[in-house]
Amino acid sequence: MRNRLTITFEGDHIRVLADGDKDMEFAECLWSQVVELCEKENCYRVLGVARSSTPLEALDAYEYARLYRKLGIDGRYRVAWVELEPHASDIASFIDSVLSERGYSDRVFPTEQEARAWLLDGIVH
Repeated sequence: MRNRLTITFEGDHIRVLADGDKDMEFAECLWSQVVELCEKENCYRVLGVARSSTPLEALDAYEYARLYRKLGIDGRYRVAWVELEPHASDIASFIDSVLSERGYSDRVFPTEQEARAWLLDGIVH
């Protein structure tokens, strides 16, 4: 499946739609664009919704932590992620665990509604 990536500023968060085959090259492209938009908009809440036809490999979870450091993703960022493909959700959860162990504020959720509620908790609209 061809990769599709859409990143937009939604007023109180950055929204990422990422479909297709995933690898670390795609991840670096995705997160580089997210960091750029976060800094431009001074908004560090990120809601990601993915439909991964081919997920990352389990060992990529450790590369993800290195990628975050390389790009300057730090404690300012709060990331809520949803993986819509059941065969890819275990890898997403494993990446979440590795990142959490390294102090990042990332969580994987089963639905976009749950992810949005956690991400925007405490924001007065």
